[in-house]
Amino acid sequence: MTNIAEDIKIVLEFYQAMGVERIPIMTEQKSRRAEEQKIAEKEVSYNVAPISKFHLTSEQKKSALNALREEIGDCQRCKLSKGRKNIVFGEGSIDAEIMFIGEGPGEDEDIQGRPFVGKAGQLLTKLIEKMGFKREDVYIGNIVKCRPPFNRDPEEDEINACSPFIRKQAEIISPKVIVSLGRISTQTLIGLKIPIGKLRGKFYQFEDIPLMPTFHPSYLLRNPKDKWLVWEDAQKVLERLGK
Repeated sequence: MTNIAEDIKIVLEFYQAMGVERIPIMTEQKSRRAEEQKIAEKEVSYNVAPISKFHLTSEQKKSALNALREEIGDCQRCKLSKGRKNIVFGEGSIDAEIMFIGEGPGEDEDIQGRPFVGKAGQLLTKLIEKMGFKREDVYIGNIVKCRPPFNRDPEEDEINACSPFIRKQAEIISPKVIVSLGRISTQTLIGLKIPIGKLRGKFYQFEDIPLMPTFHPSYLLRNPKDKWLVWEDAQKVLERLGK
């Protein structure tokens, strides 16, 4: 077996011959500090406007979304397919600066095959217009594309089966900001099982895209006093967009 002390002596003599007087040693404390610095730098980078990984032309985006819709097909990937009338794929501008992502279709959406067209959708449209946009300027989708029975929350297996599609839509559209509407949308996209009341109002990251959680419009129909909180969140989005 090679003598360890002899090996060390040879290494030290090598460094001495190279003119190195001191060998830096990374202690455990320094290593920990370096790791903490990396984390801090990562957090700081979230405040910088992200550079999209995807540089698709409008025509490429349109083709990619059409291909994704074809991939979904007459989806039977989860039990929600048994009770639906229509798959609600999503709609809006393929070059949208803002993408709104809700939970799932309701009765009106299931009938029309379009997202957010009922009473909650009318409230969302008012918010979009108050922000200075038209509904057709933004993109709107949901975590699941089929209506849960009796408008119950989507279950975990349903979310797992369907959420990859809205993730792909966000990747294709590559908006400057995503607004997640409600608890299920927010928790699914950012992976934190924290109440929406504690998550809203702060930016998070979703695939290099700033994400602002806020209350779902259906919540505001039941709690209109909290509309000002959603407007507060919307103003932060507009500020991020430089509006």
